[in-house]
Amino acid sequence: MVPRLGNTQVLIYLLCITAIGVLSRYSWDMSLHYLGPENSGLCACHKCLTESDPWFRELINSSPTPFLSRNYTSSEDDFIWWKHIQNERRNFDSYKTTVDRLFQIFPPIPDVVGPSPDRCRTCAVVGNSGNLKGSHYGPLIDSHDIIIRMNHGRTKGYEADVGNKTTHHVMYPESAINLDNTTHLVLFPFKIDDLLWLLKSFDPGENSANKARRANKDLVMILNPAFMKYVHEMWLGKKGNYPSTGFLTLALSTQMCDEVNVFGFGADRDGNWNHYFEILKNKQLRTGPHAGMHEHEVILKLKEQQKIGVFKGW
Repeated sequence: MVPRLGNTQVLIYLLCITAIGVLSRYSWDMSLHYLGPENSGLCACHKCLTESDPWFRELINSSPTPFLSRNYTSSEDDFIWWKHIQNERRNFDSYKTTVDRLFQIFPPIPDVVGPSPDRCRTCAVVGNSGNLKGSHYGPLIDSHDIIIRMNHGRTKGYEADVGNKTTHHVMYPESAINLDNTTHLVLFPFKIDDLLWLLKSFDPGENSANKARRANKDLVMILNPAFMKYVHEMWLGKKGNYPSTGFLTLALSTQMCDEVNVFGFGADRDGNWNHYFEILKNKQLRTGPHAGMHEHEVILKLKEQQKIGVFKGW
């Protein structure tokens, strides 16, 4: 027979249960507080990009400011490295004057938000490889917070495989397309003429009523040449003449997001380096001045180390 408790006993019993609950919660909170200093500044993702890996954290933290701003431009040493990419003949003063002109038009400080323990920001870096054909990655790509496409990458007619959302579009003059009013134009400049092209593209005097608008000028971001040099030296060990647009975009995404997934990089299943939106005509096409195979090996290594996700499409 179960004894019947009096009112006083019931009250004491409830107080004890409450006290146990409070102490348990206190112990849990204290354990989180104890872990806090080690994880300070990390994200709210299940696994943050730089979590539990001092080497990779140091690699990310050693990056120069990824975008130019009114308050920051490249050093002369960085400029000297950068000018050899396209045999730029103008001097550092010409470069600085051009950059000063840029920030009379474009946002003085780029729209980049740092990491926070209260937020998990995910990036989809979408390349243009033919291995995206038939992948059905569209919904997965569109589920990311930041979706970066590059050069002639397009979505219309390919939504099932590549998605239809774009938050940032990487380009340079030779690969430029017009963007909608909500997509960031991310310029990768390889020479001073690229910076001058950007100025001309947004000069009201150059844009007639019949000329298509390039992008929203308040969403323009300009990659720092020092960042290109950093990726070439620190990520690629100076292999190749300079990093490819795709690899630069991948490295850039690690500065913008807490979790990075890569789509449409590398060759297709037959080993061809082609684009999902084109009919393959030249099966001898490779990666030009870039260390394409080495870049691919670095990407696979990052995948093996669970730093990034790589979706190869087949």
